[in-house]
Amino acid sequence: MSKIEHVAVIGAGMMGHGLAQIFAAKGYTVSLTDIKAELLPEALKKIRSNLTLLAKNGIGTLEAVEPAISRIKTTVHFKEAVSKAQFVVEAVLENLALKQRVFQDLDASCPEETILATNTSVMSITEIAEKAKMRERIVGTHFWNPPYLVPLVEVVRGRETSDDVMEATFDLLKQVGKHPVRVNKDVPGFVGNRLQHALWREAISIVEKGVADAATVDECVKFGFGLRLPILGPLENADMVGTDLTLAIHDYILKHLESSPDPSPLLKKKVEQGDLGFKTGLGFQAWSPEEAERSRARLQAYLLRVTKEK
Repeated sequence: MSKIEHVAVIGAGMMGHGLAQIFAAKGYTVSLTDIKAELLPEALKKIRSNLTLLAKNGIGTLEAVEPAISRIKTTVHFKEAVSKAQFVVEAVLENLALKQRVFQDLDASCPEETILATNTSVMSITEIAEKAKMRERIVGTHFWNPPYLVPLVEVVRGRETSDDVMEATFDLLKQVGKHPVRVNKDVPGFVGNRLQHALWREAISIVEKGVADAATVDECVKFGFGLRLPILGPLENADMVGTDLTLAIHDYILKHLESSPDPSPLLKKKVEQGDLGFKTGLGFQAWSPEEAERSRARLQAYLLRVTKEK
């Protein structure tokens, strides 16, 4: 495979501008494209703000901000954006038909050696690649939001993704400072979201059944086992306490855990009532605009601290 020097990002929205930032900050030429022209200058504004925030927190320098911005070329012309790229990452809406069209067009527009990556968080890489001809060069790269602060990227093998594409993608992500992991089977939700939403399902069930209120559930995570999670994953923890003890606990407790394959009736009811969380001020808990902003600020401060220490 040819050396990767030019990266194209399809979609300049919530994730796309952050992806462009990651590569531009590490010296790559980046083409950023979106069908909505008004999103492109806004994306550059957000990237400049993000890089400045990082520099002020000791991650990078203020002097490096404008050179990084200068490496990003924006355009509404799809073929112009991707024609010279050796690596393309798609960050459009989570709509299967849309993603299939994008990859069909990428497959027809890019040089044969170009790697084509999708940033989907849950959708099948194999299904996304279905309408393309060179499906072996299509790979999943699930970045987590915000991508310039959260290190993990799940590199997901579709049914026809080649070994060379997996390795080249993995190596590129390491070079730009991310923490890539290999997901060897194309299953819904990959690894991270399957784990995350298994926890959320149980958390919502506990509230629905009146075991504890939402604030208590969150406190049990934040002030209990959640403190260990950044340095002690669940399987390392199982080995630490012993697989025999883990088996004994599971033999007793698993039958009592939520196992419904459907979304919680409580969650459905909240959505139907318009209780959408931070968006409306009421979800599982009540949120004033100030409380919602404090929550976002705490998360950002934590992620900045972790990134600086990394």
